[in-house]
Amino acid sequence: MPEGLAVFIECVAIGICILLMYAVLAVILIYMERKVCAFFQCRLGPNRVGKWGSIQVFADVIKMLIKEIIELKHADKFLYELAPFMVIIASVMAFSCIPINKGMEILDFNVGVFFLLAASSIGVVGILLAGWGSNNKFSLIGAMRSGAQIISYELSVGLSILTMVVLTGSMQFSEIVANQADGWFIFKGHIPALIAFVIYLIAGNAETNRGPFDLPEAESELTAGYHTEYSGMHFGFFYLAEYLNMFIVASVATTIFLGGWMPFHVVGLDSFNAIMDYIPGFIWFFGKAFFVVFLLMWIKWTFPRLRIDQILSLEWKYLVPISLVNLIIMVLIVVFGLHF
Repeated sequence: MPEGLAVFIECVAIGICILLMYAVLAVILIYMERKVCAFFQCRLGPNRVGKWGSIQVFADVIKMLIKEIIELKHADKFLYELAPFMVIIASVMAFSCIPINKGMEILDFNVGVFFLLAASSIGVVGILLAGWGSNNKFSLIGAMRSGAQIISYELSVGLSILTMVVLTGSMQFSEIVANQADGWFIFKGHIPALIAFVIYLIAGNAETNRGPFDLPEAESELTAGYHTEYSGMHFGFFYLAEYLNMFIVASVATTIFLGGWMPFHVVGLDSFNAIMDYIPGFIWFFGKAFFVVFLLMWIKWTFPRLRIDQILSLEWKYLVPISLVNLIIMVLIVVFGLHF
């Protein structure tokens, strides 16, 4: 067949695979969130629909698909309709950068980290459009809060990732993982890598608007924040994007700090290392990613919601200065060859 047609078919096939994987992960994460939340609150969680409530999420998906999409009378219809698609497109673009296994990277080029940060930043535009286009004061307040919060915490996320880019000397995700073949960066990078990991988890939680940083959706104050006026699958897009953004945050942490698809090796234990090598790379990747997802859920269901001034003070007074000092320390470690 012609080369152009072959490329087109390949792109369509890859796009379908991304969307299927996106949907499957969303179902798993929603079910996991409910069970983890129930565990922390000494409840059972979903347990009626299907074995251990396993079909509850599918029932909710069907309910959301058949719900009517309401049309607001005084809304800016174009922006109101565009907003959910902006959020989901940004999420899918960022998701496409994640290297699941060796050779299983959809978008892998020499500025992959830069592209990921740029693509994920588009989501805040969708949130601002949703708040403005809804013509609802609660939605607008939620969108403004979200914009201030996401733009602020992107600095800490970027500085944490930049700290590890300094250590590896590359912005290409496949090279970052390949450089961790003899040890994960969270162990090789000394204390600055550990500090960067903790700051990344805090800032990543804030960027995805999850508790205790869920001020943009504060139910007790703003009904549902920026998606108050959305129903049906328009609301479903915001819901999906939140969970997949959490998985993207966990996947980037896995790739940059925890070795990506690389197995766990201990120097000197050759038989143990050989056994670890038998486990496929994608199992290592998903195992680490879901471990980080559990940490993010643990944070959400442990700490109470912060005020908006406390959220911004935490970022600008503490996380940004610590990240900058941490970056300088990592530069010194690399320049003088002090890392393992």
